[in-house]
Amino acid sequence: MLGAAAGKIRHVTVFGDDHPTRDGTCVRDYIHVTDLAEAHALAARHLRSGGESACLNLGNEAGYSVLEVIRNAERITGKTIPYRVAPRRPGDPPELIGSPEKAKALLGWRPMHGSLDSILGSAWTWHQRKDPWSV
Repeated sequence: MLGAAAGKIRHVTVFGDDHPTRDGTCVRDYIHVTDLAEAHALAARHLRSGGESACLNLGNEAGYSVLEVIRNAERITGKTIPYRVAPRRPGDPPELIGSPEKAKALLGWRPMHGSLDSILGSAWTWHQRKDPWSV
């Protein structure tokens, strides 16, 4: 998505605009990459100290539709993000929101970047400093 804002890709593909959600696009729960990394570090520490392996979900417990993410990214970047709607992907659920309660209880994990603005703003800053599409 930010690649489109940076002019590195032509458009974002939105898979379906006819889902039973507030604007027809899929709703997802987003977390910041550093929150994901912190959860992995806490999990490794937990396992090294003799803790049992467990399946854990991570998330901010808030869902944003694909179009909401595009609109927020446009506001943060000041750029228009072109997108095209494509057919739904088979099996793609309309809404996925993680419950991090088990990760909070077992690892003491808490997301530090809880808002979509924080996640997108940080990602945009990173993209402006390092061109990930030049690799």
